[in-house]
Amino acid sequence: MKTNLSSQITLNRVSPKYYKPENAFERSVLTRLEKIPTDIYESVEEGARHIANEIAQVIREKQRAGRFCVIALAGGNSPLNVFNELIRMHKEEGLSFRNVVVFNAYEYYPLNANASYSNFKALQEMFLDHIDIDKQNVFTPDGTITQDTIFEYCRLYEQRIESFGGINIMLLGIGRVGNIALNEPGSQINSRTRLILLDNTSRNEAAKTFGGTENVPISSITMGIGTILSAKKIYLMAWGEEKADMIKQAVEGQITDAIPASFLQTHSNTHIALDLSAAAHLTRIQRPWLVTSCEWNDKLIRSAIVWLCGLTGKPILKLTNKDYNENGLSELLALYGSAYNVNIKIFNDLQHTITGWPGGKPNADDTYRPERAKPYPKRIVVFSPHPDDDVISMGGTIRRLVEQKHEVHVAYETSGNIAVGDEEVVRFLHFINGFNQIFDGGQNGVINEKYAEIRKYLKEKKDGDMDTQDILTIKGLIRRGEARTACTYNNIPLNRVHFLDLPFYETGKIQKNPISEADVEIVRNLLREVKPHQIFVAGDLADPHGTHRVCTDAVFAAIDLEKEEGAKWLKDCRIWMYRGAWAEWEIENIEMAVPISPEELRAKRNSILKHQSQMESAPFLGNDERLFWQRSEDRNRGTAALYDSLGLASYEAMEAFVEYVPL
Repeated sequence: MKTNLSSQITLNRVSPKYYKPENAFERSVLTRLEKIPTDIYESVEEGARHIANEIAQVIREKQRAGRFCVIALAGGNSPLNVFNELIRMHKEEGLSFRNVVVFNAYEYYPLNANASYSNFKALQEMFLDHIDIDKQNVFTPDGTITQDTIFEYCRLYEQRIESFGGINIMLLGIGRVGNIALNEPGSQINSRTRLILLDNTSRNEAAKTFGGTENVPISSITMGIGTILSAKKIYLMAWGEEKADMIKQAVEGQITDAIPASFLQTHSNTHIALDLSAAAHLTRIQRPWLVTSCEWNDKLIRSAIVWLCGLTGKPILKLTNKDYNENGLSELLALYGSAYNVNIKIFNDLQHTITGWPGGKPNADDTYRPERAKPYPKRIVVFSPHPDDDVISMGGTIRRLVEQKHEVHVAYETSGNIAVGDEEVVRFLHFINGFNQIFDGGQNGVINEKYAEIRKYLKEKKDGDMDTQDILTIKGLIRRGEARTACTYNNIPLNRVHFLDLPFYETGKIQKNPISEADVEIVRNLLREVKPHQIFVAGDLADPHGTHRVCTDAVFAAIDLEKEEGAKWLKDCRIWMYRGAWAEWEIENIEMAVPISPEELRAKRNSILKHQSQMESAPFLGNDERLFWQRSEDRNRGTAALYDSLGLASYEAMEAFVEYVPL
């Protein structure tokens, strides 16, 4: 069973020419805007193997010389695959870590002695507990020391690093604000190990592991930029599209304390390892015409023209030969003969993505439509990771599909129970208690007893305490009720509303279990039952909480198993990926754009508002202060404005989709 198919989604088929140059000359041409040596790999696993092999080589060289190998480790998910490969080499190839000294790069502060999470505990669970390292050779900042001893403690930590001859290998990830270790924006190049206040973005990033932002410590003890730069070799890893923008700034931008990772440009032996998704905004991947001759395909041409329109402020059909020649796109003139020929091609390509019939228009020529006319009506399954992603992401399209008489099913993959505030539970408990008092005379002892028990627990609940199963059940019921109300508002019969409650989610904590066969089988059973002609699935894999990716992997794994068994229904099914509150598809990748009128946008807003528990009091709104309906409207209006600026039809808003073709 393949449970990581989402990681293999490649929207733009990037030519290996751009990330695997054949010789040093080609590499120098491609990377001339990159100020740090950067290698791009086709997968996370490939990049991690490369780094792990180099680390193992240094460890073995030090062993032969009878010397320590000093490695500094940052936390987070970035080094996980490197750790896994090193553990494999230890178990299968006899790689020993007896001569390795490890320094933890940072620790949260303050922590109590019984803290359920710390960066050091995570490193132990991911790596240190699985190798033969001498525990006396493992050092970490102590998050429990008193504040008046921190300054001296940090000085001694630096001194201990020096006593082992300094750091041989520094293993880093990059944070959402460009931080390395936990050096926040504003950190100085000569900074050393110290106490630092965490900004809101870093605390929100850590919320997943601490069980909510309010539980994340306000500061950390971290190695400084100067400490990091004193390492003999530095590896910085970044995997996934959510890191792409920050990588571009760190690798191609100016050195600035606003992006602490940019200080790595001053180090003579730094190596950056990326997968294709994290490299997506580097010039040689996103705008290769600016650094080399291109292997042109339809998507790359579309990307170039949209970029040129933004640069010149012109719609597509007003671009001239001069515009192409002055901005590095003369190759397209040579290929197509004139600006007009390129312009009309791309204009028509984009025009054909627009459709008011997302399920296909019956009895119409569908040659240039994103969706086929037949069969009609279609059976459709919309998979929603949480009980509101359906309306946030494609509420306008859902209404269109229902109005156009298709059989629309909505499958809510998780209960969403951890995203309900305690005050919502109290509100519903008050209602239940009042209902019982009025209509049952307060005689129902079971309800009264349970009411008192839950109220007592919530009143005494402390930060970091897990909800009881009863409370999680109530929170799940609240979200189910909201989802049903929204579906009813959108005229979807309740017998077509499916609550899958995938087991991976039901941990009661923000940290979820890995996807399992049980999750995939639940999705597969629904697909076998409905035998859909269309599937809509979440494609916003940069969702900061990770649930969207796991849910999408469950759907793709189920589809893959059905494909292996030759399921007949799959041969007549198309799969469309939507994006939600966190991001939008780049216009060069959009394959179906569904216009939304002002009235439809208002109706979409109303359906989102049915999810009352996800308004102002929702625990996981992230760094964006806008509510989900506001983010959704801004995103949909932004897509429509982009089409308008390119000279296409002007709409109030648009929802965009990309087709997924099973591998």
